Amino acid sequence: MKQKKSNWNLVLRDLRFSLFALGILVILVIMSVTVLRTALLQNAWNTGMALSRNYAAEARNKLNVYETLLSFGSSTIEARMEAGDSEEELLEWMERYFQRLETVLGEDSLDVYAVIDGSILAVQPWSGDESYDVFSTQWYQKAAQSPDQTIFTGVYLDAIYHRPVITLAQMSSASGALLAFDIFPEQFRFDLLDLSSQDSFFLCDENGSLIFWQTRLDRSEEELQTYLAGLITQIEAGELDHYSDSITDLDGARRAVYYVQMDNNWYSIVTTSYGSIFGGLGRFSLVLSLMIALFLLTLAVTAWRSIRFNARIERTDETIRALSNSYYALYRLDFEQGTYEMIKSSEYVRSRLPAQGRYSDLLQVMGEVIEPDAHDEYMRSFSRENIQSLVARKVKDFGGDFLRRFGQEYRWVNVRILFDDSLAPGEAVLSFREVDQEKQGQLRERQLLEDALDVARKNEQAKQTFFSSMSHDMRTPLNAIIGLSALAQEHTGEPEAMADYLNKIQYSSRQLLGLINDILDMSRLEQGKVMVTSEPFDLQTCVEQCLEPFRLQAGSEGKSFTAHLDLPDRQVLGDPFRMAQVLNNLLSNAMKFTAAGDAVSLSVVQLDRRDFSQYKFVVSDTGVGMSSEFLPHLFEPYAREMRFGVHRTVGTGLGMSITKNLITQMNGEIHVESHPEEGTTFTIVLPFAVVHASPEDTQAAEHSSSLPFSLEGRQVLLAEDNPVNMEIAAELLAMHGIQVTQAWNGREAVERFSASPPGFFDAVLLDMQMPEMGGCEAARHIRALPRADAKRVPIVAVTANAFAEDVAATAAAGMNAHVSKPIDIALLSQTLERLIQNRDAPEERGTRE
Repeated sequence: MKQKKSNWNLVLRDLRFSLFALGILVILVIMSVTVLRTALLQNAWNTGMALSRNYAAEARNKLNVYETLLSFGSSTIEARMEAGDSEEELLEWMERYFQRLETVLGEDSLDVYAVIDGSILAVQPWSGDESYDVFSTQWYQKAAQSPDQTIFTGVYLDAIYHRPVITLAQMSSASGALLAFDIFPEQFRFDLLDLSSQDSFFLCDENGSLIFWQTRLDRSEEELQTYLAGLITQIEAGELDHYSDSITDLDGARRAVYYVQMDNNWYSIVTTSYGSIFGGLGRFSLVLSLMIALFLLTLAVTAWRSIRFNARIERTDETIRALSNSYYALYRLDFEQGTYEMIKSSEYVRSRLPAQGRYSDLLQVMGEVIEPDAHDEYMRSFSRENIQSLVARKVKDFGGDFLRRFGQEYRWVNVRILFDDSLAPGEAVLSFREVDQEKQGQLRERQLLEDALDVARKNEQAKQTFFSSMSHDMRTPLNAIIGLSALAQEHTGEPEAMADYLNKIQYSSRQLLGLINDILDMSRLEQGKVMVTSEPFDLQTCVEQCLEPFRLQAGSEGKSFTAHLDLPDRQVLGDPFRMAQVLNNLLSNAMKFTAAGDAVSLSVVQLDRRDFSQYKFVVSDTGVGMSSEFLPHLFEPYAREMRFGVHRTVGTGLGMSITKNLITQMNGEIHVESHPEEGTTFTIVLPFAVVHASPEDTQAAEHSSSLPFSLEGRQVLLAEDNPVNMEIAAELLAMHGIQVTQAWNGREAVERFSASPPGFFDAVLLDMQMPEMGGCEAARHIRALPRADAKRVPIVAVTANAFAEDVAATAAAGMNAHVSKPIDIALLSQTLERLIQNRDAPEERGTRE
């Protein structure tokens, strides 16, 4: 009896321990489930809010694009109205602006119109716009209440097109002109790759009107709108501000809601089903309950279930390693047994076949939706026998593209059969992926390539025509140089004849140089090697320096030349080299196509006073003009007009193309008006960022410009490896009283500067390409010398490398200026005068102080 009692007590004691352990386990399970549930809800809240913010930011970015384009258009209309443009000119500009918007945003993405003096100017006029009461519209009233600011309306039904639109508008406080965009909600597209299949996304305006949505709810738009209205009501009541708050959707499923209200009061809303959040939490709880109730039995069952579950997961992983999730249909084939297993399939095949079956049945059903032209080839290529042949030949990847019927239409599909070492022997994966967009893109690319080839052929023909003309144009000045040089040798004792010959040789040389520069510039433009820099410079000084040679030319040729500059803000950020090149091209053309007695004029006006201002350049002449037939081809490479009665002019036909490219790179616009025998007017509008100079800098510049200056007696170190170029440069400098110290390469220049007393040299002139050490390296060595004048001495690059990237390289090496060969002694003298005065200015200011 005692033994039985002892055994019972032992059982009770063991049971007591088990019950105690069971109680602890139950408490831990409950706590774990509660904590896990809370953590899942909080993680889902963080993820959902992040998604909602991301989509709100994406929507805001899209609106910012429209705002920027609207602001630009509004400011341009304002500027054109200030310039006195008529309604017809404004409408013409709006049509061009609309075309550019469609190029950037896509066709049929928006409607553009303006309200000026109560009248509607529409790029796409509609019936009844004359009588349409714009003053009563919401967008007009909101724009009038907030002038010079972009306003947004909610979604409303447009009275003209009877379709939902969102209106962006901006009214100018100065003129009252209003520019508006009508954006169609269907144009809003989002990158929703982060949105799972169980999630929904809604974008709506402040009134709850739908703008964009993606959801698994199979409901009409009216039902979704009603559902969303209730959702907005709960949001505004603060009922969905906590991570544990939820709603019930139209399918009766419980969902969590995450939303963000944008700065324009729109809502970005993401909803996630509780099933997606908690996943296998319910099954996990059930398994734990069974473990508590049955303990060891549950452990065995759980292990057995885990084995089966892991086996299924491993099998699925094998398939996933072989294929990507982008396929709409996946089948695992056992070509040895002639069977298939459906991993993923189209709705059509699922309705016809079971999940597993004979491969011959699958092949037959597939053949029903394949285009007739590809049917026989497909059946042969993917027959069981051919698959076995592919395996025998160790073909790892086999497939192609074909047209498959989806409903009533055919779309391109890519089929692949894959053999992978991770699969079981005798097995393969058959995959189908829709590639209609890719295929259509390939077809479009092929058409583009064919079009590009056609354009290339036409360009080649144009180049051949161009080179044919150039053979004459280049030989003309070259023949003149050779002939005049021979005549000069025969008349060495006649100073007047020699001077005449030399003037003509110089003119022909510059003519030939201009032809060569045009060809080189166009070549670099075509290769994308022309760079536009951004640096502070004085726009008025740049323009005046360009004008001086043309004033002299006009005086010598009996032509009238006038210039008008109105630049309140002269200091700007831009590329002075390219600015000068544009003006030189236009003024050279004006001089080239005018005769004695004609007039050439230049006007430069600042259109507004802002931190980012518009500057208008107008070059006019009363020369031969151009025909209306040639004007559309003016900016095409190699284009030159040939008309009876007009003298043949030497040129490459590249100047206007180069000018147009440079202005485009500087974010500007160029327009031309011309009539035969009346003249030509080029109008350029360029944007520049204004640089506001300090009063001290302005006073110093005014003082330095007022000081008398002479190059007489100045010491200049000249580095040049070519003896002829050295002789020419030294002689030209000596003619201005400059004392020249010669160096035949960059290393010798550094040594001579190092050996000189501090402050001995007033300037250093360096060629860029020299033996032993180039000009840029020599400049860096001089700047690095441990002496005060090495940091301040003006260093000028004198070289044949005259492109913008070469100028940038010299500036990076520490050089102060860049003068191209052949040397223009007047320009070089002006440059030396300016640099030496700037160097001496700090010392003079220090003395005065």
